[in-house]
Amino acid sequence: MAWFKRKEKGIQTPTEDKKDVPKGLWYKSPTGKIIDTEELAKNLWVSPEDDFHVRIGSAEYFEILFDNNEFKELDAKMTSKDPLKFQDTKKYSDRLKDAMEKTKLKDAVRTAVGKSKGKDLVVSCMDFAFIGGSMGAVVGEKIARGVDYAIQNKIPFVMISKSGGARMMEAAYSLMQLAKTSVKLAQLADAQIPYISLCTDPTTGGTTASYAMLGDINIAEPGALIGFAGPRVVKDTTGKDLPDGFQTSEFLLEHGFLDFISHRKELKNKINLYLDLILNQDVR
Repeated sequence: MAWFKRKEKGIQTPTEDKKDVPKGLWYKSPTGKIIDTEELAKNLWVSPEDDFHVRIGSAEYFEILFDNNEFKELDAKMTSKDPLKFQDTKKYSDRLKDAMEKTKLKDAVRTAVGKSKGKDLVVSCMDFAFIGGSMGAVVGEKIARGVDYAIQNKIPFVMISKSGGARMMEAAYSLMQLAKTSVKLAQLADAQIPYISLCTDPTTGGTTASYAMLGDINIAEPGALIGFAGPRVVKDTTGKDLPDGFQTSEFLLEHGFLDFISHRKELKNKINLYLDLILNQDVR
């Protein structure tokens, strides 16, 4: 006989009939606020109590920016190769396969074209879930092709960065993408087509050293980590204590590296407002 009686405790459900609560029903923000994930999604993945911007991917950003979530994805089937036959604790080819299976993505960036507030727009958006949003040859090529499409069709280009930096498994091939994407953006500027760069959490490494900070207008989400090396590396290298809020979007705005910070709820309106201003269109 059990040493306690379940019914006396008000427990009516037999143990074998109890169900586990499905994972992902609740989200806990870094400040300790807990919110239902359905409510969080309706709020564009921004915690309503503390305004914390949860990391999201290309699918969510496309839904935010494109009218009725309607768009055409460019180069959707492009995938990375393993030119160096790289292997550390695991073969790079296996990492790619695992990442594709886990995320249902082909690589760390997606490029799409659609209408935003009725105007054509090309958007390249990185996905941190795919090997830390690392920048390899496919990332550089898809961004370059997105820029080419924007030039050919005279459509404004938006880049949404979210990256841990260059993809070490591709070594020099990865680093070459800094120059490649920068040259393409110079061609976009020569064609007098607007380029808006949105830095989200985190935007670091080679991404920051190239296309993320080359926008006609550089903007960021609140509280995003933006920098080349991480705060710990900078502190260890310089041997100095870092200022409060170092490398946050607010710190960069204060020091002139950003034009403005946009709340996610205002992102679509803000981007279109600035495009109208750049293109000298009626903003009423």
